Amino acid sequence: MPAPERIPTGRVSTVDVLTLLAKGEITVRGRLREASNAVLYCSVAHEGDEAHCVYKPIAGERPLWDFPDGTLAQREVAAYELSEATGWGLVPPTVLRDGPYGQGMVQLWIEADPEAALLALVEDEEPGEGWKAVGFADVGEGRTALLVHADDERLRRLAVLDAVINNGDRKGGHLLPTVDGALYAIDHGVTFNTEDKLRTLLWGWAGEPLSAEATETLTSVAAALTDGAPLATRLAELLTAAEVAAVRARVAALLASGAHPVPSGEWPAIPWPPV
Repeated sequence: MPAPERIPTGRVSTVDVLTLLAKGEITVRGRLREASNAVLYCSVAHEGDEAHCVYKPIAGERPLWDFPDGTLAQREVAAYELSEATGWGLVPPTVLRDGPYGQGMVQLWIEADPEAALLALVEDEEPGEGWKAVGFADVGEGRTALLVHADDERLRRLAVLDAVINNGDRKGGHLLPTVDGALYAIDHGVTFNTEDKLRTLLWGWAGEPLSAEATETLTSVAAALTDGAPLATRLAELLTAAEVAAVRARVAALLASGAHPVPSGEWPAIPWPPV
């Protein structure tokens, strides 16, 4: 019997990968112990294809007092659905299915390029060319450094997506640039709250006008969120009615303002730890 074919990163947007994730046999290979919830590193195989994936069983989730409805796994899948609706492909293929420890989220494993630099701490007062300032950070011994992120269109798209899904935890470790030039983002369990909880490292564009591409994309997403549209129907299966209504409201607010959101000032705008 020939060895199963490994699915390369370049095929992550194909229907075949979703079928593999949804129907394949999952084998647990290990656990990512640094995660606060159960995160299992697995392989999944189906009809001669095989890939590595992450499996997060709902049974391993810790309750969150400010997210009383739904599950982390459902919100992870909803974030993938919104990402696909933008056409930007920022979230790896993600499905909700039964696994070895019950229902959970299964997501294609993405190998990040260790040489790609999207974040940095610099000693200058202003960011250099090609970088956007986030803010000053304490680096110990009474010293501070300027936290910056790349002035990268992929990150700018992600900043827009995070505003739509109300991401409460966009850390540097959630950014996975690949050697083929793609950018993926992971860990979307703390999203879609009806209250404003945006906390992110991607504040470099705060208050700046949205790009023409972002405006066009948000207009398309708004249409896809109308009652009865496939996206709206799918989100209704994963989120509460109030959460879906909040998504519509956030898209409408972005289009009305025509600008990237700014920190509210009511809570820390940057997640901790930032990476």
